[in-house]
Amino acid sequence: MKLSIITICFNNLQELIKTCESIDRQIEKPFEHIIINGSTNDQIKDWFQNQIDNNYRRIVNERDTGISDAFNKGIIIAKGEVLHLLNSGDIYYDENVTQIVAKKFNDIPSVKWVSGNVYLHRGGIWVNNGKPFDKKQIYKGMRAISHPTWFVKKELYDRLGLYKNYSIAMDYDMMCRIKEELYAYINYTLVKFDNTGLSSANYLNSLNQNIEVYESNFGYSLKCRLWQFRLKLYHQFLQTWFGKKVYSLMMR
Repeated sequence: MKLSIITICFNNLQELIKTCESIDRQIEKPFEHIIINGSTNDQIKDWFQNQIDNNYRRIVNERDTGISDAFNKGIIIAKGEVLHLLNSGDIYYDENVTQIVAKKFNDIPSVKWVSGNVYLHRGGIWVNNGKPFDKKQIYKGMRAISHPTWFVKKELYDRLGLYKNYSIAMDYDMMCRIKEELYAYINYTLVKFDNTGLSSANYLNSLNQNIEVYESNFGYSLKCRLWQFRLKLYHQFLQTWFGKKVYSLMMR
């Protein structure tokens, strides 16, 4: 399996370095690592020029119009069979990740995409989160199907299209479009997610955008609207001291 890892970055050199180091630690190295650098300063460009030659890493230095555009730039030029979008700041959980993913694709040659577990900060604590994708539950949004853990065959993007220009929910829209494709779950923690830049406002906005995405793909849905409202209430509960305490006890 030829794996192309695509990392988008924007004025965050230290986060990019962490991501690159986690890729370089993999037992099974990728076929290529493409960095899409849309920064407004030259820090990342200059850093890359001073790196020791790497036979699988290359960089594209040009402005983009947003996250979806940056994703698509990498997907278009990628030459691997399987693509992974690993954003700057996110890191592979350990050195076995690409090896485990490759085994899954090799064991099930007809599979089109896989996902696994993510390690992230939630409710004031670090937790492992993830479950198998269930297309019957797609109205509930991303839930525990974390986009940073997706590994997707390039042929799927070629056939179904690239990421649409949503400001937040571009990953949910993609999931709605690939829901009928053959999927496999990897019960292993694949990525440690850097959510230091996420705000409460972004999350609440994403819930609103989820309704727009779902209904653009499947039509008006009362159950989707009610579920997103439930998530808003749950999110607000987790921001309280009592909510964080309850969540911490539940996760023990």
